[in-house]
Amino acid sequence: MFAAFDVYQWAVAYASDHFHNDFTFYYAAAVIGVTHGWPSIYDLGRQQSQLNSMGSGIGIAQLARYISPPPVAWLALPFTLLPYPFAYWLWSAFLLAALAGTWFFAVPGVGRWRLIHLVAALGWLPIIYGLQLGQPGMFVAFGVAASYALLRSGRQLGSGVALGLIVLKPQLGFLVPVALLVAGRYRAFAGAVAAIGLLALASALSVGPQGIATYEQRLTFAAGVPVNRELTLAPYIGDLTVTRIVQGAIAIWALGLVFRFRKRSPEWIFVPAIVGGLLASPYLHIDDLVMLGLAAWLYLRIPGRPPWAWALMLALVIAGEGIVEWGPLPLIAGELATLTLLSVAALKHDDGDAEHDRPNSERDREQVPVDGHSKTIDQRAGSA
Repeated sequence: MFAAFDVYQWAVAYASDHFHNDFTFYYAAAVIGVTHGWPSIYDLGRQQSQLNSMGSGIGIAQLARYISPPPVAWLALPFTLLPYPFAYWLWSAFLLAALAGTWFFAVPGVGRWRLIHLVAALGWLPIIYGLQLGQPGMFVAFGVAASYALLRSGRQLGSGVALGLIVLKPQLGFLVPVALLVAGRYRAFAGAVAAIGLLALASALSVGPQGIATYEQRLTFAAGVPVNRELTLAPYIGDLTVTRIVQGAIAIWALGLVFRFRKRSPEWIFVPAIVGGLLASPYLHIDDLVMLGLAAWLYLRIPGRPPWAWALMLALVIAGEGIVEWGPLPLIAGELATLTLLSVAALKHDDGDAEHDRPNSERDREQVPVDGHSKTIDQRAGSA
């Protein structure tokens, strides 16, 4: 019921104003890059001119401007070959495919329960809002989920390369590559460094020194807009310097948990990294909470978790659904509670007795039946 209502609201929002979404700016930036050069994509004057030529009626404002990394404009470039309405819905189809891929790789349970999770995702405000806006956060979630599945199946290098999608919206998953290093997944970390580094280098070369300087100005401005910090700890701490210190401490806390769980299965690596990264992020919007949904799915896959842990995940989902009514404090409290719960598990954890928590790929190699062929424990994850 919620999913049907949300899809209806998505259609209504598009019908009321075709251009009232973030994909409009990605489309405009791609056109600017081709016609005026990629260093010009952060030029607010050119952005306004392109928006006008598209007939959008949007005026450049605090939250209405292109400030995404260059790869987002590159990703939108093929869509500029189509008229805007067709481009928007094709882009939306790819976002839905990314949601389906994230669900396939990360969702817990079996049978019909997996399908219920997918429908429920469409009924969750952060996800449907991100889809309506055309936000690339869903692509980031897909990349992180694919990285998890590949690491679980023993393909470390591919797991790291999948994290290249983080460049589309770095604040959503910046701790994950570091967590792979801390957890001793060195090949995965190398793959992430290679993928992210190459995209970052290509971005720098495409926009040049002038584009980089302008981009830094746009980011500095965005960091100072209060609404960009409403879902972070900043409004509750007050002083921005103190906020950054606290957020840094939370990031270290999360990475400390990853180190403690380094001999366990990949869920123990990704959940603290995602949740800790969201708490340490300098700015967030409702649609960015798609990453929290991914973390909840992965948490529910953890073996040996408390039987009541699903209640905490449900509380987080409800806190995200009603964030426009009661604000972000319940959600932030839930994220801190998740890290606390993981800390309790870390205190009880004995690294010398973690046989049941080792990655499936390691245990698979040890379980060889008499016919000499290895036996795959998790066929779905193994085929990821």
